Amino acid sequence: MSLRASHLPPVWLLLWFCLALLAIFQHGPMPLYSTRTLAVAWEMWNTGQWLVPHINGQPYSHKVPLLFWLIHAGWAVFGVNDIWPSVLQIGIGAGWLAASAALARRVLDLRPAAAASVPWLLGALVYPFLFGLQIMYETLLALTVVLALWAMHGRPRWGWFALALGAGLMTKGPVMLLHVAFPLLLGPWWSEYARADPWCWYRRGALGVAAGLAVLLAWAVPAGMAGGEAYRNELFFLQTAGRVVDSFDHARPLHWYLPMLLVLLFPWVAWPRLWRAVFAQRPQLDDSSRFLASWLLPTFVVFCLISGKQVYYLLPLLPAACIAIALVLARAQPAGTGRRRWSAWPLALLLFAVALALVALSLGLLDAQRGPRWLGDVAAVGGWFAPGLIALGAVLLVWAHGRHEIARIASVTLGAAVLMQMLFAQSMYRNFDLRPAAARIALAQTAGRPVANVGGYAGQFHFFGRLARPIDDIHTHDLPAWTQQHPHGMIVRYPVRSDPHARDRAEWMQPFRSRQLEIWDATVLAEFERASAPSQDDEDVER
Repeated sequence: MSLRASHLPPVWLLLWFCLALLAIFQHGPMPLYSTRTLAVAWEMWNTGQWLVPHINGQPYSHKVPLLFWLIHAGWAVFGVNDIWPSVLQIGIGAGWLAASAALARRVLDLRPAAAASVPWLLGALVYPFLFGLQIMYETLLALTVVLALWAMHGRPRWGWFALALGAGLMTKGPVMLLHVAFPLLLGPWWSEYARADPWCWYRRGALGVAAGLAVLLAWAVPAGMAGGEAYRNELFFLQTAGRVVDSFDHARPLHWYLPMLLVLLFPWVAWPRLWRAVFAQRPQLDDSSRFLASWLLPTFVVFCLISGKQVYYLLPLLPAACIAIALVLARAQPAGTGRRRWSAWPLALLLFAVALALVALSLGLLDAQRGPRWLGDVAAVGGWFAPGLIALGAVLLVWAHGRHEIARIASVTLGAAVLMQMLFAQSMYRNFDLRPAAARIALAQTAGRPVANVGGYAGQFHFFGRLARPIDDIHTHDLPAWTQQHPHGMIVRYPVRSDPHARDRAEWMQPFRSRQLEIWDATVLAEFERASAPSQDDEDVER
């Protein structure tokens, strides 16, 4: 290898980074995840409140501020925009891949070919690729988890461990401890350094944890004092305890994560070669397997026991799953379960099926009008994307085998994911684009009109409109009293079905998700409601 080539980024990193950049700029920030993160960052920036995150004028105890500070760092250089947070998110994702590759080289030090496949395996996972386009905290948390475990593996570097742990705690709070606790506690089971001197391992590990917690407390204590008693109680007690014991948000049954593994590990769960390798395995408990087991299994069980569940909560565990997949494939290779032609046929068949469905929709062979609104949106443009999916499926059949089989399947899968992101942007994003509504709300606030949002308000207008004042968050039964107090105010509501006559009276209407978004003058809406039949109460926008 030439000196120049050795300094180039690896192919998997360049490919993933370029495709992710292409995908993330297909449309604007998505409500409610990205818009909420940007709303908090904007309000902190606009008010100069760097210590306590705020949303809609209230302290925001759900998240700690590292991601907001990183967004602010870019805004300080480039000004307030939504480009920097998107580039930052892609950079964090690329860092996660690179850190996972470095960890894989340590865990699979005796199997360099298997270690080299890990970033391809991880980068091709469709759910984390698409979710990573959201401006959210999980990818940054996943990066800090991998860095902490990288520092712990091999010859421990406890200073780096403490730094990574502190960064993770400043990204999403105490859940960071769960991700590193079991590998640390079970160190003598998988680490030769821990076996050689368990007392030193636990003593230095405890000091690393204490140092990481000190980083969190250095922010949390003054933030709790500045945010007031209610914020302090939520920050230190209610958020973590509520999600663990009896979730007030995202409560799911115990087994909920099991079928979600199929979503998280796609496309590899649809790859026959992996299943042949799994069934050909014989139990082997070397240090690599023990490390992966101590990281993956008990952490997953605890997440299943926790009441609050979301698919993306498991993102930090995916590097462990991909390293395990690489290890399984490497062990099965000598047993004759290696590369076969047409090995990716289920994935190719899926691409062909999606392409045919898009063609059928575009030709009217499937009645899109009887389905949800988004089906008609897809039918309008979906046919243009079918040839690309068919071409990718054909590539899987004729090219995705041989020496670089994993890299080829990963490349095709990423290409298909980007195509689907483009399809979403061209067909469905109009149902999520809140910029026109936010612009009208900003004009109303500039004119001194108060604004109320009927249903759960999650900051979805604040960044788009660069709003400087809170929006009143009310429910349908509050409308008469609010209108009486603010007869010339503006009301935003989200009916399931719009009255056909509302278009002539409302100030603005647009589709939003599966509903309609309507903006009304408060007095006009009251008169319209009195003149029409009672409608069902608007439900909360956020679920």
